[in-house]
Amino acid sequence: MISRRQFVVNSALTLGAWASSGASFGSQQLSEDLDWYNVEDWGIEGKGWTDTFRYYDRFPKHAKQTVREAVWNLSRHSAGMMTRFRTDAKEVHVRYTLHSERLAMAHMPATGVSGMDLYAEDVTGHSRWVGVSRPVLEETEYKLVDDLSGLSYLFSIYLPLYNGVESLEIGVPKDTVFAPIQPRTAKPVVFYGTSILHGACASRPGMAFTNILGRRLKVPTMNLGFSGNGRMEPEVASLLAELDARTFVIDCLPNLGPDQVQERAEPFVKILRAKHSSTPILLVEDRSNTNALFKPSRFKHHQDNRKALRETYERLQDQDIPNIYYLSGENLLGTDGEGATDGSHPNDLGMMRYADAYEPALRNILQIY
Repeated sequence: MISRRQFVVNSALTLGAWASSGASFGSQQLSEDLDWYNVEDWGIEGKGWTDTFRYYDRFPKHAKQTVREAVWNLSRHSAGMMTRFRTDAKEVHVRYTLHSERLAMAHMPATGVSGMDLYAEDVTGHSRWVGVSRPVLEETEYKLVDDLSGLSYLFSIYLPLYNGVESLEIGVPKDTVFAPIQPRTAKPVVFYGTSILHGACASRPGMAFTNILGRRLKVPTMNLGFSGNGRMEPEVASLLAELDARTFVIDCLPNLGPDQVQERAEPFVKILRAKHSSTPILLVEDRSNTNALFKPSRFKHHQDNRKALRETYERLQDQDIPNIYYLSGENLLGTDGEGATDGSHPNDLGMMRYADAYEPALRNILQIY
């Protein structure tokens, strides 16, 4: 009987042909021809605190004492983080170590859970996909792209959605230009929510709807999605209130029932408003499961949840609490039933539809036209 570790290594070797555009093994000679740059030397976007146990954690050290263990563990995923650089290299590599050996999930591939996703700006300033890593081990060295033109491009790399990162380096051939881009200092749009916001089930990190919106609106974003644990808890509200956000987005209904919405939504908003008197807050309804049409109890759950959030919104309006906005959720996944992997979590089509629904609301709030 072989050990699990041996099985993983053997599987990695078997997958060598599949991963021929990059590699998680056998790349020592390749490494010697590259200059490597540690991302920690210039920084990432999507991180709200500097006092973290690991550089790529989402929550600060003191959060460990206040939030539930499940929330804390999920906060160690690098969802929503992104780094930028400019290079004229004809190929771009990554070398990184993941926190967990769980590289994929039953309904989400390793490219989304644990991959590094590369984008570049074209001559019009539009970000376009270039390549993604396909890890088969926790320690990965991968060629994201080759055969580039040699022109200088502004690149972005989105970090894994459902895994943590211990270290990350970017490699380019020697004698090419590499210019790190410092994180933007503009206030971020801070998103708080559930597994959907966390990134399930995008095929790769750039397809999480928060990352799509960051590209479309050209603003920094921060992803504080916690799979199964976006529950509008006051401890999390207090942490969010530490951030200097351009807008707060609260999208938690998939993890709550109507009674919990009635109980928690208003206090959550008031904790934020106590520290941020005028920062816009966008409340987002639940999406409809794509099979809810055939499941009366699920359909009723969505309706009751929305009613509870709408009533909360109206109470806040009646109290003259300013700059509270509202987004309907009925069509977040579209109307044809094709926007989810499992009825609940968006596939890439569903992520695009989420972004399509969010975009006009955020453009209005941010006054980006």
